Amino acid sequence: MPSAEPRSLTRRVLEAAIRKAFTRAYKTIQVDPEKYMEHLRMAYGLPAITYDGVFGVELHTLDHIAEETIRASMKIAAAEGAGLGMGGLFTMLPDLGILAAITMRMIQKLSLIYGFPYNTEEEEAELWVAAASAAGVDIGREIVEKQVVSKFVPRVIQRIAARVSAEMAEKWAARLIPVVSGAIGAGLNYYFVRVWGERALGHFRQRHLAVRHQHEQAAAIPLPASTAS
Repeated sequence: MPSAEPRSLTRRVLEAAIRKAFTRAYKTIQVDPEKYMEHLRMAYGLPAITYDGVFGVELHTLDHIAEETIRASMKIAAAEGAGLGMGGLFTMLPDLGILAAITMRMIQKLSLIYGFPYNTEEEEAELWVAAASAAGVDIGREIVEKQVVSKFVPRVIQRIAARVSAEMAEKWAARLIPVVSGAIGAGLNYYFVRVWGERALGHFRQRHLAVRHQHEQAAAIPLPASTAS
């Protein structure tokens, strides 16, 4: 078919761009956990001092903060897409870089909201498992071998890039349309961040519930009676 090769080329270009964008985001973008805890306490009145304390906070409170965080990221992504979208296909690569940064910051914030900082290599690996989940990629626990992050993360990014490029190839072709490319860019970015945000929220919420259940079980175990002296 004559159109198969152009589509294949578009997908290859997108995959390379997405891989580069998320690799750059991985190396340069990070929300500081301690500063973000201060933000959560001041902006939302979060009744916790540490991330362990988050597991004692009402779940609906965490859900509300998470949903607000996703909505804020969606608005930023839409505004960015509207601006760079006016340049059509020529501004696609800068747009992807900024979109990757917005998305990764959102995922990091959601991780922290549900009580999961990323101070160790194991925690950082788990963050990228969440990013893969947000992209709709099931990387499987068998490859999460707690290997060196510098080796693990590029493998995850490659899987993300392959999946996302397939989804974007046809949708982003609409950015070639003159005049309306800005509106299209805004809509695509808005939808992209919404979908990733909802998937990431579900991932972290499920992990949070599992840890919360473990804490509740531990609290329910009666302490052994002290021996009389």
